[in-house]
Amino acid sequence: MFTISLCMIVRDEEGTLARCLATVRDLVEEIVIVDTGSTDRTREIAKSFGAALYDFAWIDDFSAARNFAFGKATQDYILWLDADDVLEEQDRNRFRLLKEQHDFDYDAVSMPYYLTLDAEGKPDEFLRRNRLVRRACRVQWHGAVHEYLAVAGKVLHSDIAVTHRKEKAYTDRNLQIYLKRRERKEEFSPRDTYYFANELKDHGRYAEAAEQYGLFLDGGKGWIEDQLAACYKQAECYAHLKQPYRQVQSLLRALAYGEPRAELCCRLGGYFAEKEDFRTAIYWYRQATLLEQRQDTMGMTEHSAWTWLPHLQLCYCYDRVGDLKKAYLHHEMARMYNPRHPSVVHNEAYFAGISQTQ
Repeated sequence: MFTISLCMIVRDEEGTLARCLATVRDLVEEIVIVDTGSTDRTREIAKSFGAALYDFAWIDDFSAARNFAFGKATQDYILWLDADDVLEEQDRNRFRLLKEQHDFDYDAVSMPYYLTLDAEGKPDEFLRRNRLVRRACRVQWHGAVHEYLAVAGKVLHSDIAVTHRKEKAYTDRNLQIYLKRRERKEEFSPRDTYYFANELKDHGRYAEAAEQYGLFLDGGKGWIEDQLAACYKQAECYAHLKQPYRQVQSLLRALAYGEPRAELCCRLGGYFAEKEDFRTAIYWYRQATLLEQRQDTMGMTEHSAWTWLPHLQLCYCYDRVGDLKKAYLHHEMARMYNPRHPSVVHNEAYFAGISQTQ
């Protein structure tokens, strides 16, 4: 059985750190906690779990802090988590099975990262992250903000999920780091430009964000998953800016990167439904229901777009064009996937009322 060092960077995480460590402490042989300036009980909590605790002066560079933490690891493999992440019990069991494998010769293990959960507690938005890496490979983090691991070699795409359960409010910390870098006239990589645009969008600076997404896309050097996401997010910015022509242009640009995905089809359906062009909206929502979801993508996946959402919207669109039979059929499909969603519950009552009057 191989051994694991858990490496984390933290700051003022007294609200979530114990919860995180409690779900993983028995799965690892070593816990390395790097504190970047906590003023609450974070350090005390880390010590209570037997962690090796180190200080790192914050320099607006997440990769520097994470690489420092990785440098303190001593076991065969390194696992990384953030303080607001947890391993649910089924994933803890999967993790144990992974460790019990004989002749484990992978250089890295990717795991689904559940970012949001639906009303049923099932993952809605998720992506894959490289979570476990062989220490001997000396894998490094890159990027001051929204950092990534430059993994190579033999990678196992596992079904062990890490669930994100954020408690702290979002701040403008990352945006300020990018703004300071721009003031210093630092060169931005394509990845930097994309994530700078994300920070601008998340803080309501839609015109600036749309411009940065354009610079990223026009450069043609980004990761395809980021390019697709940039199209969707630029379209969202233009929607906020009340520029529908540019909005649909951004969405259609995503078709340049390969076959359409359900996320794109649902966005195009929503665009035409908003214009009350329900026939065209139906076309795009139907395309979403016909697609087969890929399991190997490392990019963001919106589970709703591949399951209940297009059926919910088809229910609405078919109702608006007077086809109650098809509307009810897609209501049934949406209910099969997500029976407790408020809109599904509302539609159930709506159709019950119709049947009583007929």
